[in-house]
Amino acid sequence: MPAGASSPYGAREECREQVNRYPAASFKKFASEAEALSFVGSEARQSSSYSAGTSGISSLTQKSDSYWNELETASPSYSTCKRPYEQSSEEEPNKKHVKYNETYSAPSVSKDKFSYMGDSVVVYTDGCCSSNGRRKARAGVGVYWGPGHPLNTSDRLPGRQTNQRAEIHAACKAIEQAKSQNIKKLVIYTDSKFTINGITSWVDNWKSNGWRTSTGKDVINKEDFERLDELSEGMEIQWMHVPGHAGFIGNEVADRLAREGAGKQNS
Repeated sequence: MPAGASSPYGAREECREQVNRYPAASFKKFASEAEALSFVGSEARQSSSYSAGTSGISSLTQKSDSYWNELETASPSYSTCKRPYEQSSEEEPNKKHVKYNETYSAPSVSKDKFSYMGDSVVVYTDGCCSSNGRRKARAGVGVYWGPGHPLNTSDRLPGRQTNQRAEIHAACKAIEQAKSQNIKKLVIYTDSKFTINGITSWVDNWKSNGWRTSTGKDVINKEDFERLDELSEGMEIQWMHVPGHAGFIGNEVADRLAREGAGKQNS
């Protein structure tokens, strides 16, 4: 072996360090450097389909409104704060209604404290629910505007404790905060395809159908989506999907804030 060359074991360990933060990571062997580069290029093209705004929502792996509605009433199979799919909690079987405070105020924040994509302000939102689908579920919302930002939020979710509701409420909180700062254009990064599909693809049909799904069932998260829909009026919002737990700093911090919020007491 030439002097200074890495051993096969060392190369494998270096590769392990590069992928150990990704779920379901695996090693792949290539016969040549050209084959490896070709594989990397194809993966990069596939990963670009993870992000979608209102004009590119079709690039998401969409599922019907009735599919998500069925998951909301399904029995839980295991307990974690962030699940690959979202189900409901029976913590409040009588489905208590939460009265929302329509007026939100916050101290004015200098425009140079925000991050921008073009002339739109960027924010990351996330929701989580420990023991999701169980009686002792605890859900929280996280909103991340940037390092040390005064609007960064970590709150306990009021009302029914589910991951779906937490994701929706995190987006609602971000929009409320944006409006308090007279922000009209917003880019919301979220790892919830359910929230994105709901507000961009399904909500108009739900309203036309008397808040029923495509299969005629009541929309379980009706009040939450009604609130998100109302808050979105007068705003130019670009919804961007980002894969969760994939090393994207903004999403990781929003997730941490949501987890901290789930640990708080309800106000």
